[in-house]
Amino acid sequence: MFDVNTAVLIVVLLLMLVFIGVHVAVALGITSVIGLYLVTGKFRIVEATLASTAAEALRDFTFAVIPLFMLMGEFIGRSGAISDIYVAINRGIQRLPGRLAIATVLGNAIFSFVTGVSIASAAAFSRIAYPEMKSFGYDRGFALGAIAGSSCLGMLIPPSVLMIVWGILTEQSIGRLFLAGVLPGALLVFLFLAYIIISSLLRPEWVGEAHGRPKAIIETGKDVPSSRMLGSIGGIGFIITAVLGGIWFGYFTPTEGAGAGAALALLLAFAKGMRGKELREAVFAVGRTAAPILILLLMAALYSRTLAMTGVTSAIQTFFLETGLEPWMILALMVLVWFLLGMVIDSISIMLLTVPIFEPLATALGYDRIAFAIVGILAIEAGLLTPPFGLLVYTVKAAIRDDEVSVRTIFQSSIPYWIIMLVGMVMIVIFPEIANFLPDLLF
Repeated sequence: MFDVNTAVLIVVLLLMLVFIGVHVAVALGITSVIGLYLVTGKFRIVEATLASTAAEALRDFTFAVIPLFMLMGEFIGRSGAISDIYVAINRGIQRLPGRLAIATVLGNAIFSFVTGVSIASAAAFSRIAYPEMKSFGYDRGFALGAIAGSSCLGMLIPPSVLMIVWGILTEQSIGRLFLAGVLPGALLVFLFLAYIIISSLLRPEWVGEAHGRPKAIIETGKDVPSSRMLGSIGGIGFIITAVLGGIWFGYFTPTEGAGAGAALALLLAFAKGMRGKELREAVFAVGRTAAPILILLLMAALYSRTLAMTGVTSAIQTFFLETGLEPWMILALMVLVWFLLGMVIDSISIMLLTVPIFEPLATALGYDRIAFAIVGILAIEAGLLTPPFGLLVYTVKAAIRDDEVSVRTIFQSSIPYWIIMLVGMVMIVIFPEIANFLPDLLF
């Protein structure tokens, strides 16, 4: 039976615990236990609910997708293949204005196909691309804006950790969500490249060019042999095609695809020189990152059950539906919440806190579930660029180790990419076919 006091207590308590610094998993667990006890009045039922939720989570092979895809990305990142591809892209577009920034966006897009984590993309390309752009005379803010902005592609282009988490929380097909991210990801890449090219033409000093005359071309990675670059391109291309193609065409499940991808990435890493010590470091790095995520997912599943038993989700839906607000106004409020939360906590935690409430509400308002998922992921990622605590910006700042560049400069230079992502969200809301075309075509 729904009790308004219990519902308010659950929501307020969770927010208070999060904002005073309690880890999100702990906050979800405490709130769930208290909420279940207030509804049932018996600790025995609380214990049984926690036990059954944990048992179901452990039996669900979907949970293995996250560490396996992360392992695939870690192996490829340590193989040096992404650096080779960045060099290859840069060599292939030498005559384009802002070619290093363009290569950064394209490199991030390719890296997104194998890592699925924006933070990893930001850290990697801060080390790969920034020194080259700085040596070519790029404006430092413009260079770092390109890195931070394009790193957001990591959570939209499959395989995306956020898509996996969204699929688990909403019980949607992860394969469909992966497909849904392809065209929106391509749209963002196109808009990012258009911004870079236009900016390079209007402000040539930002990309190391003065009075419209380019400086002498620097052969980025000139010591990298062509055979090595071709091997990296072929290896990563084969992994992407085998894993995502296998999932999309039904040859194996996302979990099996993630396992195959991790195995292929390991072979590529060994072929490019990775040895036992680096293998152990990669496995431990993934374990340190994936274990907290899986615990978060367990607590989120318990929290979702608590919301259902206390009637919080239904009450919130009823409240908004009876306010008389237009659906787009309610959607704008949800996006605003995602932006605000993105200032202070990480993407997965934001998703765990909001999706169990927002997704049923959006469905009740008539929004397409797949398109709403892409809009939500975009909004959550845009929050990572939002000052004053955008995590992607701080990741870039920590990775470059350049005292001459302030965090404020990176935030300011990331604003155009934030606006482009907002434009992308609006386009998907107006034209949900952008997200649904490929899933409807292949599923």
